[in-house]
Amino acid sequence: MINLKRLSAFLMVLAFTAGCANNNEAEPKRYHEPRFTDQAPIDLKVNRVEVISEFTPTFTRPNVEHLFPISIEKTARLWAKDRLKADDYASDKVAEFIIKDASVTEEIEKSEKVFYKDRIKYRATLYVVIKVTDPKNLSSAETSIEAWRELAIPADTDIEEKERYWNGMVYKLFDEFNKRMEQNIYQYLNMYVANNSIIQEYN
Repeated sequence: MINLKRLSAFLMVLAFTAGCANNNEAEPKRYHEPRFTDQAPIDLKVNRVEVISEFTPTFTRPNVEHLFPISIEKTARLWAKDRLKADDYASDKVAEFIIKDASVTEEIEKSEKVFYKDRIKYRATLYVVIKVTDPKNLSSAETSIEAWRELAIPADTDIEEKERYWNGMVYKLFDEFNKRMEQNIYQYLNMYVANNSIIQEYN
């Protein structure tokens, strides 16, 4: 009887351990928005940088940005926080980082060939305007970037694999946005940038 009790206790411990292992395996993968703190900030000769979003998700197809594990809109806000710094607190100038679009749409592509799978085509769009206003001199300047990425995957791709593709899509989108927006700022808002030595590299 004693041996049976010990065996039962041992089996219960094994079952508990196996259950914990299965729970760990079943835990969904967590994705994180890309950050840009490893890159030098762009110092602007302004009193403050305001981040404004004019983008409103519809939560209805063909828009699917709300299904993505990381938000394009949130990542754009983080980009502004990491890369844009106010450098002249005595100034009246204000820089506005305006998110116009941060959407993702999907489209089903039906295959016309036998044995070929239908596909889902995604298009991610990020449209941002940076505007610097000088109320004292009644002047302003702005630059904008519309970056986009497209992705096509089989229609029967499971959700975990979709999220992996979506995550990579957003990272590639911001790689492009980061390079192009930095270049635009140094080219078209150069009079408001504090680091003149970097400006020369873009002119």
